[in-house]
Parts: sequence; C-alpha cells; structure tokens
Amino acid sequence: METQKKRSRTVTWEDPFAIMKASPGRSGLEVLRDVFENRLPPPPIAVTMGFTGVHVEEGKAVFEGEPAEYLYNPIGVVHGGFAMALLDSAMGCAVHSTLGAGERYTTLEVKTNFVRPITMDTGRVRCEGVVIHRGGTIATAEGKLIAVSSGKLLAHGTTTCLIGLGSAPPALRATSP
Repeated sequence: METQKKRSRTVTWEDPFAIMKASPGRSGLEVLRDVFENRLPPPPIAVTMGFTGVHVEEGKAVFEGEPAEYLYNPIGVVHGGFAMALLDSAMGCAVHSTLGAGERYTTLEVKTNFVRPITMDTGRVRCEGVVIHRGGTIATAEGKLIAVSSGKLLAHGTTTCLIGLGSAPPALRATSP
C-alpha cells in the first residue's frame, strides 16, 4: 500500500472587524474601495477561500480566485461552496457599494445555478455582481462566474438583500469603547 504525502495549508488573517470599525460616516463604496485597494484588510472568508476583490464601482463588484486542491470535494471537483462564496461576495458587495453612510444590508436569499464543474484545470475564475434594483429597503443583484482563460460560464445567481439602518453587531459593540 502506497502512503500518500500529507498536505497542509496555513491561513492567516487580520481583524475581521477592521472594515466595520472604518465604516461609520462613510458610504459603502468608500469603504469597499479601501478594501479592494488594500488600505483595509480583506475579510477572512476571502483569505480562507483564496479569492480577492479586483474592482468595485457603484452597483458593481468583481472578484477573482484560483481554484485549488484544498477546495476539492469527494467527487473530484471544487466544492460548489467556492462558486457560491464568490457569487455571494460579488452580488453582496455590488449592493454594499450603493449604501449611504449609516446604512447596512443583509442577504435574505441567494439562488445559484451551477453550469459547469470547476477544477484546478479551470484556472483563474472571475465573478461579476451587478445591482438589478436598489430600493429603500430591498435590493436585488445578479452575478456571473466565468473561467478567465476560456470565457465559459461556470455558475450564475441572484440575490435579494434587506437594506436598513442599524447598529453594530454584538461582537463589535463589545470591543468598542
């Protein structure tokens, strides 16, 4: 019986509340630009799953990632959660980019269609999220995940988000003076 070489991966991240601490008095777009331009640290989920924000403007957000072996599931392809995380991030940040100072949002629903399997051979992937509707309390967005090298659609989805004014979450309130 052949012994397989063990694999490992070390992930480090910065304070997950740094973005929220930098948000008061600023628009969602201002904050996201600071994240996408490395003036604020990326959220831990992006570091953990190996993707990054590459472009943001009002109503649109773009992420890219590299499918890797650590993302594989038992059937020999990248787990669908990778595509879902990219779509949720791109669509959610597209909505986030429309927020005024003091506004917050949360995802109410995400729908995803997987069109093709993703493997390491797929290469770099790009996910674009665009706001379809931005109302006073509800926003919707759509997203497409494509293989950069071939331009082929891998997955697409939609989201519905709730917009409102809110206070900081309990974990952030506990650390604030």
